[in-house]
Amino acid sequence: MGKYEKLVFEFPAEFNELTVMGDSTSFIHSPQAYFRGATQIPGSKFNIGFQIFIKPFMLDRIPHYHEVDEYLIFLGGTFPNLFDFDAEIEFTLGKVGVDAEVIHITKPTIIRVPAGIEHCPLELKRVDKPVFFQAALMQDMFSSIYPTEDGGRKELWYNGPLPCKLEPGKKCDCCRNCIEREWR
Repeated sequence: MGKYEKLVFEFPAEFNELTVMGDSTSFIHSPQAYFRGATQIPGSKFNIGFQIFIKPFMLDRIPHYHEVDEYLIFLGGTFPNLFDFDAEIEFTLGKVGVDAEVIHITKPTIIRVPAGIEHCPLELKRVDKPVFFQAALMQDMFSSIYPTEDGGRKELWYNGPLPCKLEPGKKCDCCRNCIEREWR
């Protein structure tokens, strides 16, 4: 094993297993690729998905926030021309009912969502040409924090449809015990 081998990760093909409220997975081209942070490269404080959306879809319905910055990237998905963009997307930034603004995306765009800022829903309203989408979160594993009605919060972690690194044969349940904080 080379000295830096732990710093290299080869993407496996991932297929969308989750749908919300009975929706079909036909809105997204499969397979997709994801880098899932410190569970795949020790010490990473970054995770990102690489997806191509091909149909309208409500991607994320529930407002939430993160404790770190997130970047949402929308490009044309007709390679090699990333500017061949023909879609309409609506993204809500800010707390609904307080300071929320709906951002209308009709051309290649990147949005920085600062730590602590509520955001969503995110809806692809019209997709006439494929949209290449990346959501990059600056932490070791993906999570979202949902405000509760009593003023509290509920944090949900997600690491994809991966097998558990500690118990072969079990699916990842996001216990975070496999997070490798140092690459050495």
